[in-house]
Amino acid sequence: MTYLPLKSRYDNMRYNRVGRSGLKLPAISLGLWHNFGGVDVLENCRAMLRRAFDLGITHFDLANNYGPPYGSAEETFGQIFRKDFTTYRDELIISSKAGWDMWPGPYGDFGSRKYLIASLDQSLKRMGLEYVDIFYHHRPDPETPLEETMGALDSIVRSGKALYAGISMYPPDLTRRAVKILRDLGTPCLIHQPNYSMLDRWVEDGLLQLLAEEGIGCIVFSPLEQGLLTNRYLKGIPIDSRAAKANTALDPEDIQESQMAKVRKLSALAQKRGQTMAQIALGWVLRQPAVTSALVGASRVAQIEESVATLNKLDFSPEELEAIEKILSK
Repeated sequence: MTYLPLKSRYDNMRYNRVGRSGLKLPAISLGLWHNFGGVDVLENCRAMLRRAFDLGITHFDLANNYGPPYGSAEETFGQIFRKDFTTYRDELIISSKAGWDMWPGPYGDFGSRKYLIASLDQSLKRMGLEYVDIFYHHRPDPETPLEETMGALDSIVRSGKALYAGISMYPPDLTRRAVKILRDLGTPCLIHQPNYSMLDRWVEDGLLQLLAEEGIGCIVFSPLEQGLLTNRYLKGIPIDSRAAKANTALDPEDIQESQMAKVRKLSALAQKRGQTMAQIALGWVLRQPAVTSALVGASRVAQIEESVATLNKLDFSPEELEAIEKILSK
């Protein structure tokens, strides 16, 4: 059947300006890191993308090596885009990245001009797009001159293959240097994509303040810490969970009892607020003025609906924030 998105799709989503740019992103964005690869069920992927757009999620985030196998998430997205979203291209923000290993040899990893430009060309073919809205360098490269990597992003934007440039996982000092290089080239850095959650707060040590000062947006990935900050693992590791699958970013050994003790206390606080554990975790990262959007993953439609429902209650009382800090600091 022909997909017709809900006319009400923009009624309840919150859209935040990306730094001092003209662009806005939904407070909740959908990442295709997991569950959209060649090993996954296409119709489930399609149902999740449709429901996300119906709920006002206009931003879909990918990377060259998302899958498994590498590249297959972009291929899956391309198939669904052609079937359902071609008409709505101008209502979508689609991003991709390069910086991690993608193909064998010396030209398929890190941050050379050769790798970034070739990788984006491949990504566009897989997705069937003429351009992406945002293209990121996915991680710092200690061996390639930063001027070369940022110069490649500048060239990509000037070529029209991307509208905006971004960086991911850059520490504060390197972020400051990258931002200056891009600004001097005439292609401002639009956005930074770091990981940030209740259990991993490294961005609070200078990065969020720097982004706010520089007028750069921030979209945080893994705000649910690969599912740990949900009710999913409170009673062990379900057989159908991410931790139980091979080739995922969450290993069973990563689930420590010390962390789960905190999650159980946070979950009890979430219940008092009338929310799920995932919702309080998302609301907590979104409380930061510098955070533009929280990038969530999903394996089923209900998880997307749960994430978006976070926006119904984003306020925290001083007492709640104090209680959360007390739990996390132990």
